[in-house]
Amino acid sequence: MRALLSMSLLLMSIALLPIALLTGTRPAAAQISDPTVSINDKFVERIDIGISTNEIAIASDFSGADITVFGAIDRADELLLSTFAYDVVVALEGPRKSTTVRRKERVAGIWINRHSIRFEPIPASYSMSSTRPLADIANLLELSARDIGIANLRLIPSGNIGDGSRLTDFRDALRRIKQTSGLYQRDPTGVQFISKALFKASVRLPASIPIGQHRVRAVLYKNGEFVMEKMIPLRVVKTGLEQFIFNLAHTHSFIYGLIAVLIATLTGWLGSLIFRKD
Repeated sequence: MRALLSMSLLLMSIALLPIALLTGTRPAAAQISDPTVSINDKFVERIDIGISTNEIAIASDFSGADITVFGAIDRADELLLSTFAYDVVVALEGPRKSTTVRRKERVAGIWINRHSIRFEPIPASYSMSSTRPLADIANLLELSARDIGIANLRLIPSGNIGDGSRLTDFRDALRRIKQTSGLYQRDPTGVQFISKALFKASVRLPASIPIGQHRVRAVLYKNGEFVMEKMIPLRVVKTGLEQFIFNLAHTHSFIYGLIAVLIATLTGWLGSLIFRKD
C-alpha cells in the first residue's frame, strides 16, 4: 500500500511538472495595502502596531501557531497609564466569506436538510486578545458597532429567511460551529503591557486557517471610549507542492480535473496489476 501511495505521488508530480512550465503558475505575490486607520479626534493618543512578517507560509504539516503583535501608545497620559485607564483589543480576522448554515431534521426515518440561512460575508477565522474581558472595556453597543468580539460580530442574513423565528438559533449555531472547529478563538487577557506605553498581544493561527488576505486590528480605548483603530495586512499562503496544486485547482480547474481523473485511472490500473491473483 505504501508503494502504491508513493507511486501515485510520483505520478502526480510528473504530471504537474509540464503543466507548471506551460501555465507559469507561481505563488501569488503578497499584495500589501496601506494600513487603515480610524481616529476619534476627541483624543490626542495614537496607537501603532507591528508584526515580524507580513506573510505566513503554511506547509502540509502545519498544526497551528501563535503570532505576536507589538504596539505602542503615543502621547499617553502617565497618570492614566498607571491607573490602567487604557485598554487594547487585538484581533486577527480572516478573509470575509458568505456562509450558509443548515439544519437537519428527521423525516420518515431519514435525516435531511430542512432549513438553511445564508449569511453575508463574515471573517472565515477570528482570533481575539484583549487587556481585559470585553464587558469591562466598553459597552455592548460600541463593541457591536465595531465588530469586536465573537458574540458581537454582525451576522446579517441574505435572501429569504421566512418569518425569522429561527434566525437567533442559526446565528448561535454559526458561532458555535466556528468555535468548535477552532476558527473562532478569544483570549480575554492576551494583551499585556510590557512597559508603561508598550504592549504585546498573542493571537492564535488555527491549524485550519484559511488561505488569503487576513488583517490584524488593534483598537485603543480610554476609560471605555473609543480612541483609535489601526489595521495592517497579513497574508497566509501555502508553500511547495500544496501551493502549486491549490493555484492550479483555482486558476486552471479544467486541467486540474483532467489530471485528477488521469491519476485516479492510472492508480487503479496499477493497483489491479500489483494485487492481481494469477
